[in-house]
Amino acid sequence: MARIQLGDEKVTTYGSLPALDERAPHFELLKHDLSLATLEDFKGSRVIMNIFPSIDTGVCATSVRNFNEKASELDNVTVLCISRDLPFAQQRFLKDNELENVTNLSDFRERNFGKDYGVEMIDGPMEGLLSRAVVVLNENGHVIHSQQVSRIEDEPDYLAALKTLL
Repeated sequence: MARIQLGDEKVTTYGSLPALDERAPHFELLKHDLSLATLEDFKGSRVIMNIFPSIDTGVCATSVRNFNEKASELDNVTVLCISRDLPFAQQRFLKDNELENVTNLSDFRERNFGKDYGVEMIDGPMEGLLSRAVVVLNENGHVIHSQQVSRIEDEPDYLAALKTLL
């Protein structure tokens, strides 16, 4: 379990992020058309998982925009923006912001990703949503970087995540 800060309140997550060099846990998440995306779909590509509570909050939206911009500068990198938002809201955000270098995926149906990746908040006012975290995978699906952002109000360390892909 991780303890993170939400305003003045301490919040607990379901578990811990996958360890470095560990194979990332399998996932099944929903795409904008309600079809499934799995970890296997991204095999052979380096993956940045930008995980957050909701696309409709300022810091979450900023992280999607920033990773969208940075992804366009990198070869063989897929950015997955993962939350429990409905896929329709995620797609609306991409269209409204003209973002083309990220893929939004939703954990709203099965709700396993949050548990398997240790990012589901199990108490506090945002209980049931995903915490803010970044997990970077190599082409073989092994974790090469992870960050559980200690304060939900803070942006992730983009540079640290991107450095692992240079």
